[in-house]
Amino acid sequence: MNPQLLFWVPVALRMLLVLCGAGAVWYAWGVKAGLATAMLSMLVLVVIQLHYLYRLGIWLDNPNSEKMPDGMGAWTDVFARLYKLRREDERNQAELAEWLTRFRQAMSRLPDGVVIMDDVLFLEWCNPVAEQHLGLNLARDKGMRVTNLVRHPDFMDYIILGRYEQPLTLTLRDRKLLVHLIPFENRRQILVTHDATESDRIDMMRRDFIANASHELRTPLTVINGFLEIACAQPNLDQETRMAHLKLMNEQGRRMQNLVEDMLTLTRLESMDYPLRTEHVRIQELLNQIKQEAEVLSGGRHAVTLAVEGPDVKGNTEELRSAFTNLVTNAIRYTPEQGRIALFWKEDEEGPCFIVRDTGIGIKPEHIARLTERFYRVDKSRSRETQGTGLGLAIVKHVLLRHGARLVIESNLGEGSAFTAKFPKNIALID
Repeated sequence: MNPQLLFWVPVALRMLLVLCGAGAVWYAWGVKAGLATAMLSMLVLVVIQLHYLYRLGIWLDNPNSEKMPDGMGAWTDVFARLYKLRREDERNQAELAEWLTRFRQAMSRLPDGVVIMDDVLFLEWCNPVAEQHLGLNLARDKGMRVTNLVRHPDFMDYIILGRYEQPLTLTLRDRKLLVHLIPFENRRQILVTHDATESDRIDMMRRDFIANASHELRTPLTVINGFLEIACAQPNLDQETRMAHLKLMNEQGRRMQNLVEDMLTLTRLESMDYPLRTEHVRIQELLNQIKQEAEVLSGGRHAVTLAVEGPDVKGNTEELRSAFTNLVTNAIRYTPEQGRIALFWKEDEEGPCFIVRDTGIGIKPEHIARLTERFYRVDKSRSRETQGTGLGLAIVKHVLLRHGARLVIESNLGEGSAFTAKFPKNIALID
């Protein structure tokens, strides 16, 4: 039915009813009684309408669909329509709140920081990552101006000047951040922060690796090429000198070969396409072989001892051989003659562990954390003497990581060092 008819028909019927009643009173009791009846009836209708308007005003102050007032006549249809609109509005608000909750949950799980601001840079919301990056606290800082919270000159210039074409590179709270402001709607802006510290560190490690590898390869190549030039320039060089040159060239060639093999080993260990193939590792047999090799390398200059008191383990024999050999070889290289090198295999409350303890030159505390970095040298002047590639402890680190283990280093300068490979309990094999 036409909405106008729905409104005016009940009104017309009420007016007709009032007129009929007033006419009947007029006919029965006279003109004054009829007019009084008509005025009283109209007053009652006005009061009723004002009563419903008052109830409507009270409801509009707190528009809850469960507290919708009832009405009669035209008010029944008015309240029914308001109830329908309010229910639709509540549904829309519930859906909007649900989507907002999902949005915030999704934003909270992002690896990047997200800050939502209004058009005058007042903080409306931020995720936990943004709190870490910028030092914000949503509960404390909501409604405050972001440029008053992040007091960095470059950040303030970037935000205020509005040059948003390129992200801002910012060093804040000991981290390298990429900051990008994105206009959002008419009265909101989104600030995105990306932590580039780790990628920057990896790039630096890559550059250092290339530089160090080039340096390590250049030295033996220079020696070999130098002797080859001498051989070409002096074809009648005496036999003794020629043999000495060939011996040095052979040593440098072996050094270069060892370096390349270690680089390939490290690359293979880091590759996700090279899964760990486990087997029964017979520890006693493995460590006996490593001890024999250590005695050959030492040439009788050190006292090498071995004590095996722990179980066999589940792992890759060749990888563990490489890691253990590197630890023992380092101990021999950095322990003076007549020093002692003790090898232990035992089990404690954490699990099996392999310990290499020496009476060598020791390591300063500031170097210990960086020993497993590629090509890191505590003393560059000794690197040529020890004939190491600088990759041994990096290989140890990655082999242990593949076995769920970790390397613990303890050292006192001038007294010696202890390198401990700690394995988890679940790697042990029970007889």
